[in-house]
Amino acid sequence: MSQPAFDFGETELDDVTNPTYSVGELADAINDTLRRGFSDGVWVRGEITGWSDRGQHAYFTLVDDRADGAGNGRGKAVVNVQFFANARMRLRPLLSKHRLRLGDGMKVRVFGYLDYYAPNGRIGLKMSGIDPRYTIGDIAQSRDEVIRRLVADGLLDANKQRQLSPIPLRVGVVTSVGTAAWHDFHDELQRSALGFHLTVIDTRVQGEFAELSVAAAITTLSRRIDLDALVVIRGGGARNELAVFDAEQIARAIAGSPIPVLTGLGHEVDRSVADDVAHTMLKTPTACAGELIARAARYSADTEAAFAAILRASSLRSTTATNELSEIAHRIARRTHAAVERADERLGMRVETLTRTAPNALERADRRVADANLRLLDRATAILERAGDRLDVTAARVAALDPDVQLARGWSITRRLDGSIVRSVTDVAHNDTLTTAVADGLITSTVTGTATTPDTKD
Repeated sequence: MSQPAFDFGETELDDVTNPTYSVGELADAINDTLRRGFSDGVWVRGEITGWSDRGQHAYFTLVDDRADGAGNGRGKAVVNVQFFANARMRLRPLLSKHRLRLGDGMKVRVFGYLDYYAPNGRIGLKMSGIDPRYTIGDIAQSRDEVIRRLVADGLLDANKQRQLSPIPLRVGVVTSVGTAAWHDFHDELQRSALGFHLTVIDTRVQGEFAELSVAAAITTLSRRIDLDALVVIRGGGARNELAVFDAEQIARAIAGSPIPVLTGLGHEVDRSVADDVAHTMLKTPTACAGELIARAARYSADTEAAFAAILRASSLRSTTATNELSEIAHRIARRTHAAVERADERLGMRVETLTRTAPNALERADRRVADANLRLLDRATAILERAGDRLDVTAARVAALDPDVQLARGWSITRRLDGSIVRSVTDVAHNDTLTTAVADGLITSTVTGTATTPDTKD
């Protein structure tokens, strides 16, 4: 491979019109140019990524999705930012006042001075100021957009329409277990000595995956049928950290829950979107526990009051019934005593009457018995005589019908050999043997012929 030849001519290497810089000289020149061009510093807005604490210093990158005038994307633009200890110390009161904590994902407007750092060959921004209104305004704008979409979909008051049990003892909890918020809530319930039963999902409440984690936990618990209420809690923190609960995904999970949701998100001043869509918003996790305890206590107190009222009413009714029963018993006793006395009087009168009338009655009864005896004897004799006459008549009739008597009168009885009586010429046939009974014996004959008796007419 051939190498091109360069003809440098007779030009001097250190010509002032075309100088040659060492790397260090170039770094100084770049810094001089940056200081002259941005001598008053520069404001830059973007989203923090790659936040890194190194001792008292912090380093991060500001990222901006670039777009042209027509809104077409042109890729990302980044700038490295150095946030040194002295600047952090000076800006801490300002950030604390507005309850902001810098971190990944936060949109900021910062002030600083451009600097070319020779050891790594990068231009960076030495941060010395911040505009909190920009970050707060971005949070508020995002929150308002979410609220508008929820209102348009009719979800803002959906969970408020759920009926919260008057005694919510079975509670689903979405929180980061082990945090101060969890202990405040849990310990408050324990001190109440009420029978709360907690179903807890340990979840992240800040950071990159907090929105997805919290929404998934709410959705999971809302599918259960053994819970009276859901509680979403976290402790206090920076405004931008609490902005996690402005996420539309969390708001929709709360709005879609068939179980009433209570929020205790640890901030006294701001309201999150989660607070707006929840059934009940409380200031802190402790207040959340206090609301559950108060409801259960009210229910218990109402139950005890109702029981006491029932007991009083029952006692009053029992006393009244006892008094009424005693009065009825006394009336019955008085009336019974009077009735017994009257009965004794009537019985005495009847005994006296019976004593007077009994002899006459017995005498009359004896006479009636004697008369009846005489009538019975007379009637019995007449009845027996009539019965004897009828018996004689019947005996005469029976004697007249005796076969021997009839045979003696000249009648006879003719039978076939089988003993059957011959009553008609049709009962015999030619050569049949017959026996005829007469008064003094039997006559045996053989049939040689038969003849019917002609009908006779008067």
